[in-house]
Amino acid sequence: MYLEFDDERSDGFTPLRYIPKDKHVVLGLITTKSPFLENEEKVIQRLTQASEYVDPDRLSLSPQCGFASCEIGNKLSEAQQWKKLELVNLPRLKPRASLTSASKEAEEK
Repeated sequence: MYLEFDDERSDGFTPLRYIPKDKHVVLGLITTKSPFLENEEKVIQRLTQASEYVDPDRLSLSPQCGFASCEIGNKLSEAQQWKKLELVNLPRLKPRASLTSASKEAEEK
């Protein structure tokens, strides 16, 4: 199941509590609408929040959409697009304890 959660309209992760236990959830946390590069620590925090509703083993990270989601495309350079894709390569979610400690480490920086 693929869900966009890249902006304010997405609100919180509470609806994830309704995801069946046999489904994998891909969270579109990296926006393709803006050249602004998301903060890695904030992405980890969002993943940690989502893991309160879905087991981390069933969560994946993704851009929220393609980089050319309209005829004229989005205002991102190729280099900016690659930087965003690098964020998707954050270490795969681990058991809740590891994810929580990664979030705490990010807060301490």
